[in-house]
Amino acid sequence: MTDIPTRRRLPSLDRVKQLPAWSALVAGTFLGGLFGGAYGLLTPPSYTATSYVVAVPAKGATPDAARGFAQAYGRVATQLAVLGDAQVWAGVPVGTLRDSVRTATSPDAPMVSVTATSTRPEEAVDMANAVSRALTRHAEDTQGSTQVRLVQFSRAVKPGGPATTSTALTTLVGASAGGLLGGLALLARPGRGGRGDDPAPAASVPGPAAAADVPR
Repeated sequence: MTDIPTRRRLPSLDRVKQLPAWSALVAGTFLGGLFGGAYGLLTPPSYTATSYVVAVPAKGATPDAARGFAQAYGRVATQLAVLGDAQVWAGVPVGTLRDSVRTATSPDAPMVSVTATSTRPEEAVDMANAVSRALTRHAEDTQGSTQVRLVQFSRAVKPGGPATTSTALTTLVGASAGGLLGGLALLARPGRGGRGDDPAPAASVPGPAAAADVPR
């Protein structure tokens, strides 16, 4: 009967086991920081600008009515009827306004915030102010039936800096995530604890005890 050849370990696995224990942490931290820094460098900065309009009740209307219409105007601010007029003052297509402008309202105050985001700070300011202007114009057209008018509370101003995360921060986050993954890889490393892949020795089983002589 021929002998069955023993399975040889893969050379790559042996080389992995010979690396220092801290190599996985160093490699993970380095690669994570590299990818995080590249993401921060390749991602263009974005700027945000916000303008505010407030709903004011006319004669005969109540503050609750103003708050209710503020909620309604906040929902229609990004609709085509408003954005179609805003594109004239913003100088950008309607699709850009739809993708770049967001509105928010408060249940406690009759106020609508219009926030625009762009890679250029001046364009963000123009979009936010243009949508606010178009929204107040539409509110004026229906003031006779709603008894509520919108007035501009605060115009958008040029942002002082980008709203995106800095390259230094993305590098730090990437290095932290890479170090965490490296630590997890270290815990799952083959041969952890110096035992290797050798199978544990089989437990010895004692032989049966000799039967005692029974007198006949």
